[in-house]
Amino acid sequence: MFDLDGTLTRRDTLLPYLASALGARPRRVLRLWSAPFALAAFALDADRGRLKGRLIRAVLGGLARAEVAALSARFLDRHWSRLFRPEALAALERHRAAGDYLVLLSASTDCYVREIGARLGFDEVVCTELLWRAERLDGALASANRRGAEKTRCLLKLRAERPGVRFAAYGNAASDLEHLARAEAGLLVNGSGRARRAARALGIPTASWR
Repeated sequence: MFDLDGTLTRRDTLLPYLASALGARPRRVLRLWSAPFALAAFALDADRGRLKGRLIRAVLGGLARAEVAALSARFLDRHWSRLFRPEALAALERHRAAGDYLVLLSASTDCYVREIGARLGFDEVVCTELLWRAERLDGALASANRRGAEKTRCLLKLRAERPGVRFAAYGNAASDLEHLARAEAGLLVNGSGRARRAARALGIPTASWR
């Protein structure tokens, strides 16, 4: 199980993705009038999923599936060679060569994460899902935000579907430690100092991938 942002990739992907979409649809920048209100609400409720949905709705809301797919392909085609850490891709290939079942587990959204999973050859992609209405993107979340305890729930669901299978899991954030601790082989990569200290307290090894 590989996390995406900061683990496989050099940085978070959602804001660069939305910036790329605005570059292709510059008139949609006018729809960001609501962004300060979304940020103010986040300061009060700390709900990352709600903030994510509001920003996505502002930038992409109302677009047809084909339009969103084209924006996702544009973003990935332009940034692919710079997105990923070589050592992360090498780890992915070692698991593939060993015949392991590969799962991409990400809090980022399905409008582009599923395409990343397909291009990297993952067997399964579990990510935050977006709401569609009559084949047009609403932008609100249709699933739980796949972060923190929700990643643990996803791991336990996969474990229940595959009894007796050993799990290796990779993540980069303190919020990933809960599900890393549930895997037989969890590894915190590229974590902050605070995350590395917390990982050591839980007996989770750490690494730095370039």
